[in-house]
Amino acid sequence: MFTVPLTRIGTWEAWRDAARALLAARVPPEQIVWDWDSTATELFATDIPPPTTRQAIKVPADFVEMAQWVVWHKDPQRFARLYALLWRLRLEKGIMADRADADLARLRQMEKAVHRCKHKMRAFVRFRDLRTGGARRSFAAWFEPTHHSVEPCAPFFARRFADMDWMIVTPDVTAKFTNGDLTFHEGREKPDLPEDAAEALWGTYFQNIFNPARLKISAMTSEMPKKYWKNLPEAQFIPGLIANAEARVREMAAAAPTLEPARVARIREQLQAVPQPASWNLLNAGLSACTRCPLHGPATQVVPGHGPHDAPLMIVGEQPGDQEDLAGTPFVGPAGQLFDQLAARAGLDRGQAYVTNAVKHFKFKEGAKRRLHVNPNTSEVSHCKFWLDSERTLLKPRLTLALGATAMGALTGNAKGVTARRGTIEQTPHGPVLITLHPSALLRMPPADRPAAEDAFVADLMLAVETLAQSTPSVDAAARSA
Repeated sequence: MFTVPLTRIGTWEAWRDAARALLAARVPPEQIVWDWDSTATELFATDIPPPTTRQAIKVPADFVEMAQWVVWHKDPQRFARLYALLWRLRLEKGIMADRADADLARLRQMEKAVHRCKHKMRAFVRFRDLRTGGARRSFAAWFEPTHHSVEPCAPFFARRFADMDWMIVTPDVTAKFTNGDLTFHEGREKPDLPEDAAEALWGTYFQNIFNPARLKISAMTSEMPKKYWKNLPEAQFIPGLIANAEARVREMAAAAPTLEPARVARIREQLQAVPQPASWNLLNAGLSACTRCPLHGPATQVVPGHGPHDAPLMIVGEQPGDQEDLAGTPFVGPAGQLFDQLAARAGLDRGQAYVTNAVKHFKFKEGAKRRLHVNPNTSEVSHCKFWLDSERTLLKPRLTLALGATAMGALTGNAKGVTARRGTIEQTPHGPVLITLHPSALLRMPPADRPAAEDAFVADLMLAVETLAQSTPSVDAAARSA
């Protein structure tokens, strides 16, 4: 049996060196007692034997990264668990990628817990000014971490507060930063720190940023567990803020303005003053000069709709892509080519349909080799809806095909749940809308999933063909055809 002493300070380096030597000596896990901070009581311990091989020991990088955090967990079995997995890695390849492995899952949980403790320490350490009067300001803080997280977290504070001297005292380890040097010492009891005048200012600020209308106690205590409250100066105000939250919400509602600001009325008047184009020529002229949203700036050109102006079917996508932006025509890129292939299988003649997009300008970011597509936001879709509604008013289609969530939202007013709503027809003021996926979604699928997804897409297109065959042209459409 081999007992390995590990110090409270420098635990990671000590465990790493010992584990490397034990693995080289081919010592199995069951013959090792890890003595952290002199807590082990093994009587018949011996020194680590010499290595049995001179070959370099290769360890997966993700194991090392995980172990660097797990060693700071409070579980006394953490060292044994790490070494046991390390022992298995000698012969069992691919363990680090096996999410079902029980040993790895337990260590991952411990790693996550230490990361959470690190986050809490960064968030809840509160320094107090020691007012030493030296050339550098001096501060101290008391903290009680859940795990042994002081040593791995201290470099963060050294970078963040490099211009001052500070000390973080915990029952476990004390970190000191003096004149740019970071050192670690034994833990101690809570020191008697002086009052800090800044705490009163911080308390006032905390109370004023508290929003009672957004109070969720469970979420608050999850992010700020009560175990930390006793060392947080602002925590003294939390019970009162919670107790008075409902009354403050009522006061805020009573004090809210009952009339909309004058600028809202002016904006509404300006929007209402812009009539929808009365003809396709006016529509295209307005589109070519559109500056309703910032997308017109970086785009090469506007990409208007394309197709017969008496088409019974209107097809609406999301926005132009890179190739559409250069050509000035919708659906000529990879997604459009895939749509044509699947439409042919469904018996849908794209040449007899009017094809357009919910947004008329290409939104992108520059990549290393090409411009990368970026989804339009709600504001951009809303601004461009003026043109889409104008197209629907002029065309009066008997059926509109919505390709993807953006088009679905612009046509129906609800962009949520495209997967659940696909293959259904919804009624709108501009006529029925058949919902399906965007062809680009099929292009992004894994090869194994593509055939079934394409079959479902073809079925949606066949439903569009059947719906048009069963529908009766409107009086307006018939007049236009005449």
